[in-house]
Amino acid sequence: MTVARVLVVDDDATVREVVVSYLRANAHEVVEAEDGETALARHREQPHDLVVLDLMLPGIDGIQVCRQLRQDGDVPVIMLTALGEETDRVVGLEVGADDYVTKPFSPRELALRVDSVLRRVTSPAAPRRLVDGDLLVDEARHEASRAGQVLALTAREFDLLRFLMAHPGTAYSREELLEKVWGWSFGDQTTVTVHVRRLREKIEVDPARPVRLQTVWGVGYRWEAATADDE
Repeated sequence: MTVARVLVVDDDATVREVVVSYLRANAHEVVEAEDGETALARHREQPHDLVVLDLMLPGIDGIQVCRQLRQDGDVPVIMLTALGEETDRVVGLEVGADDYVTKPFSPRELALRVDSVLRRVTSPAAPRRLVDGDLLVDEARHEASRAGQVLALTAREFDLLRFLMAHPGTAYSREELLEKVWGWSFGDQTTVTVHVRRLREKIEVDPARPVRLQTVWGVGYRWEAATADDE
């Protein structure tokens, strides 16, 4: 288990108390915030390793907070959303959330999701440099670039790109990608769809006509390595 400094942002004191107690039981250092402005101020004062962020907050809502966190850095964000509000989940992923949990939720499940995200962003595996045409993934720097320009990727987008580039020519279903990239044995496959769309916007010349991250109809997605003509 990776021990980390976690910021929990929720205006419901009862929810904060439960989440904080579970995370502290897992030996994490936990900081609380009851609104978006306080959360951003505390994160800027001393950055956190992960943020658990409620979507519905007084003043600055969770979407705005997540967007600002993304502008300031690449801290992983787990969004808390209302049960059945798929639009909220999609919007959260669109602005860069790495994961989400729907309310009401199991505190144990949330704690497991926190540990899963932390393991992926602090993986002890030997770093590699993956090169495909003008794309470069540098695992040691946790950085991806295209034609020498650093790409603004979330932690999950980076994980997805790294996984696909490491396995070119293989078609993966959304369910398989949830398991291999997110570490989920079950979950909403919309998560994969949204991340694929966001990644295409950053790596494809024409996201509407993807060449690298291709859709395999009836299956899922496949990475097509660049040919000599592409380089």
